[in-house]
Amino acid sequence: MVTSFAQAPSIIALPNSYRITVIPGDGIGREIIPQMQRAVKATGVLVEWDQQEAGQYALEKFGKELPDATLESLRNNYVGIKGPTGTPIGGGHYSVNVRMRQALDMYACVRPIKRYIGVSSPLKRSEGIDYIIIRENTEDLYGGPEFASGSSDALHLRAMTKTSTKEFDKDVAFSIKPTTRAACKRITEYAFRHAHDNQRTEVTAVTKANIMKCTDGMFLDVFRSVAQGYPHIVPREMLVDNFVLQAIMYPQQFSVVVTPNLYGDIISEAGAATVGGLGVVPGANIGEHCALFEAVHGTAPDIAGQNKANPTAMLLSAAMMLRHIGKVNQGDALENAVAEVLHGRSVRTGDLIPHDERGQVQAATTTEFTDAVIARL
Repeated sequence: MVTSFAQAPSIIALPNSYRITVIPGDGIGREIIPQMQRAVKATGVLVEWDQQEAGQYALEKFGKELPDATLESLRNNYVGIKGPTGTPIGGGHYSVNVRMRQALDMYACVRPIKRYIGVSSPLKRSEGIDYIIIRENTEDLYGGPEFASGSSDALHLRAMTKTSTKEFDKDVAFSIKPTTRAACKRITEYAFRHAHDNQRTEVTAVTKANIMKCTDGMFLDVFRSVAQGYPHIVPREMLVDNFVLQAIMYPQQFSVVVTPNLYGDIISEAGAATVGGLGVVPGANIGEHCALFEAVHGTAPDIAGQNKANPTAMLLSAAMMLRHIGKVNQGDALENAVAEVLHGRSVRTGDLIPHDERGQVQAATTTEFTDAVIARL
């Protein structure tokens, strides 16, 4: 697991505790967040939780899916942790996660992909998977504007992009992929510093620079330049389609991966699949002035409120958070406790039970799983 974060912002340390923003989010987030808080308390780290809201719950309660008070809390406390928030598909409000990352300039998404013994994997050989995906968080297609078909802007872009070989239909929509050299430089520098701080010897740049020569080409050019400042770290380059294949067939080859925003989102999901799914994968969003840790899975509305959710990803995210604020031993202890419970296989939430064992094994509740982790602390 990640033990160190480059450019970790300061945190509000109170006389006997730490002040940290907590955002329960939507669906099962409102169940796994309290369990995470219990586990953090069991490590011996005293935290004053500043609870704020975001997502559908916030929209219904305050009329805004991302209240100003939530952003202000994160700015003031420097560190936060959140449950999943829902984003409507196709319509409705834009992703709260994307807006928070942009508003607080949390430019580095850190996603460890690690196989824990006792968790089923679809791969025949999954032992030893342990790499970190570092994704640029503020630009690319997720950070650019979109123009609806039929709009004056879309028609203007249609006229601008007309070539002798291709003319778009009038009913065309556009998404813009902004890529700046400054953002490429700080994310690749972050990746190399991260590798150095965590004793990792390789960094792989994942792009589609053979096709997107101006945007991804610039990312790769900056990567090569930054790599020269870290002669003890081996730089590798891989196209995103090949990376997905390699990450499924030979994931043990990777150590640190750095990539633009959209690719990072996709390959993080592919990586999670090889180690047991999103229920066991933590995440962090890091900036110079704020860090936000989160479980990266969805809100699972079908099981919300039933005490069935797997809290593993949330607990591992909390372990990352503890290391981030300087409580390395406590963070390690929490991760080790989770790993022991997973290894034992006697306490498993429903999603951790293989299909061929379901109906034969009693599934643990969210609370029971957390109880088992706390018992090992």
